[in-house]
Amino acid sequence: MHMHKAVISALASYLPERVLTNKDLAAQFGTWTAEQIFEKTGIRSRHRAGPDECASDLAVKAAQKLIDSGRLDPQEVDYLLFCTQAPDHYLPTTACLIQDRLKLPRSCGALDFNLGCSGYVYGLSLAKGLIESSQARCVLLLTAETYSKYINSKDRSVCTVFGDGAAATVLRAAEGAAGLDQFIFGSDGRGGRNLIVQTGGMRCQRTEETAQESTDADGNVRSANDLYMNGREIFLFAIQAVPVTINSLLEKAGLGRDDIDFFVFHQATRYMLDELVRKCKLPPDRVPYAFEMVGNTVSSTIPLVLEDLILSGRIKTGHRLMLVGFGVGYSWAGGIVRW
Repeated sequence: MHMHKAVISALASYLPERVLTNKDLAAQFGTWTAEQIFEKTGIRSRHRAGPDECASDLAVKAAQKLIDSGRLDPQEVDYLLFCTQAPDHYLPTTACLIQDRLKLPRSCGALDFNLGCSGYVYGLSLAKGLIESSQARCVLLLTAETYSKYINSKDRSVCTVFGDGAAATVLRAAEGAAGLDQFIFGSDGRGGRNLIVQTGGMRCQRTEETAQESTDADGNVRSANDLYMNGREIFLFAIQAVPVTINSLLEKAGLGRDDIDFFVFHQATRYMLDELVRKCKLPPDRVPYAFEMVGNTVSSTIPLVLEDLILSGRIKTGHRLMLVGFGVGYSWAGGIVRW
């Protein structure tokens, strides 16, 4: 039987027009300067979706860039994967609405999957499964997030970190050695409460009571309807899970650290990435960063780094990349890509 491999053949991102700078935040909080926010996070600005702009709108615009540039013919897409934690509705599936908006064929499969920081790597593995089992030849993977909709503007712990954004990745069946290689996954729901929007789903519906704001020990203001992040616990989780993931993935692929040209991590904050580089003993020039002007865009951080590497010409055919996503869930995943 003839084996096809799934390869990343095109990639584009979209960031909403509104920008929230450290200067804006400093003026709002009055206690931190713009430079102090940068020192703490490594982020200078982040994009914010407009009041009527949904994650699906960002995803459609990212995909449209690929279509307009001739890198994607909508008619060739036979599967659409949409990763988001901000769907348009409980039902229908947002991916079905996007299929119609992008005028993809009606013979195309379409599904949403709800994952955050590890979502891009999970999406690549789903696309690989579809393509390499001959269920699809061209998969459009969209990642889009609008965490700003869940953020209380008086909560410094999250509004300084997260940015809204989207990415569109085309995966095609191809012959040859390049393509998506080994993957590894992990989940630990015990950490679910450390990065959460508690209300709004079926488990806990929104009421007047859940909208009551309170102030925590650090002076952050939020209600049960807002995004909550226990930064310290998330940090401890990542520092433990990521090194193990890297080692297990290298072992599974039969590779050494020197065989990897770039380690592309989920872009959480500079502090976390610096610590991971140090702990995993990685050469800093092989760990690209791309969050200074966009913040942490959740499921779109890894494709934003990849786009950066492509546009700057740093990535070459034959390069081997290790992609590692980790965070909300707790959920994590690693994958190896031969460019």
